[in-house]
Amino acid sequence: MDDFVGWLRHAWARLFAALLDLLLPQPCVACAVASGPLCGDCLALLDRRPRRCAPRPGCPPVWAAGPYAGYDRRVLLAYKEGGADALTGPLGGRLAAVYAATGWAGPDTLLVPIPGRGPPWHRGGPVARLADACLDRSGHVGRVAPLLRYRRRVRPQVGLGRAERLVNRVGVFTAVTGSVGLGDVGTGALAGHRAVVVDDVLTTGATVAEAARALRCAGVPVVGAVVLAERVP
Repeated sequence: MDDFVGWLRHAWARLFAALLDLLLPQPCVACAVASGPLCGDCLALLDRRPRRCAPRPGCPPVWAAGPYAGYDRRVLLAYKEGGADALTGPLGGRLAAVYAATGWAGPDTLLVPIPGRGPPWHRGGPVARLADACLDRSGHVGRVAPLLRYRRRVRPQVGLGRAERLVNRVGVFTAVTGSVGLGDVGTGALAGHRAVVVDDVLTTGATVAEAARALRCAGVPVVGAVVLAERVP
């Protein structure tokens, strides 16, 4: 019930923000000076070369668009928590640049987003929308496959220490390999495919490591992960 109420509040916040976008001119979420949702100057500041993240225990290789600081952090929080859906396209473009830089993009690649924490029937979420935008900006090289599901309720990672984050993610995901747009034939539909996990922020790596574990247990090889931002200690 709490998950449903939280999802409903977020949905209303997104709807309200969308209505404001239609009725009132919105400033740039990064500089709050020029017109938004993200002005050309700020978008240029965010346009940096994708980088490989520092290794995390249990994590496959991870690439990021930038650091979780400054403008990068401000824009990402506006998207995730401020309901700024108009940022989906620009952020999806940044993620597409990361995807291309990894060398993993290909027709056999599955972009597997970390699921949202909404009700069981709600399979979307901010990361899922980013994955869709990334694929669109990548010329549809590969496909988005929402294979991951939560097995149990989990605490949000925000505010947890490193050890708590790791414990909070142990065994939390399962991979559902049937009915994902690849044919309703279970694991056989995934033969010859490889997965790239998609998330927004890399901190301890606990979420990406757990996602990779769940996918591999379901017989889906994981080559790495792409994120928008890396939190550097």
